Amino acid sequence: MSKQKGGDEKQDQDPALDRRWHLARTPVEVDLAEAEFALMRAFEAFGRWQAECLGSVVDLAVSGPENAMLHIIRMNERPKSIKDLARLANREDIPNMQYSLRKLIAAGLVQKSGSGRSGVVYSVTEKGKLVTDRYADVRASLLAKAVQSVPELRHRLEDATTTLDLMTGIYEHAALSAATHRRLPKEPMED
Repeated sequence: MSKQKGGDEKQDQDPALDRRWHLARTPVEVDLAEAEFALMRAFEAFGRWQAECLGSVVDLAVSGPENAMLHIIRMNERPKSIKDLARLANREDIPNMQYSLRKLIAAGLVQKSGSGRSGVVYSVTEKGKLVTDRYADVRASLLAKAVQSVPELRHRLEDATTTLDLMTGIYEHAALSAATHRRLPKEPMED
């Protein structure tokens, strides 16, 4: 990644590369666009990793978010409501989450208990515990081992986590501001 050198100049930017485009018109926008693309690529790689890791322990095709939901349900070994799951995963798409829960229940990995609108909670089954334990073993064997093999990566991950948490807050605030100030265009856009 490029480093700032007093002001907006880049000390290691290749002058032969033009990094500016409609989302990256200024040095700050270039840095933001590069970070966003890295985040998108990392998210997709993370989803593929989750699917392959889970696929190595159980014959079940689930998406990355569905896999994450399974592990979040097991987190701290306590049942969670759909509100808990939405809050912990920073999601608002409750219908999609309900679909994923039905899929995990049908696979025998999750069970639903309670009743009523706010009394329903989800927990992992014995099969779910076995699958998530095996997943953790494969994760430790492949992913954690790879992270440990890169010097100082663990400390860089701590910094990345802090940065991602900060950016989450900034994105949330910017999304709220955009929603607050949204208005319809005066003239419809033409194709």
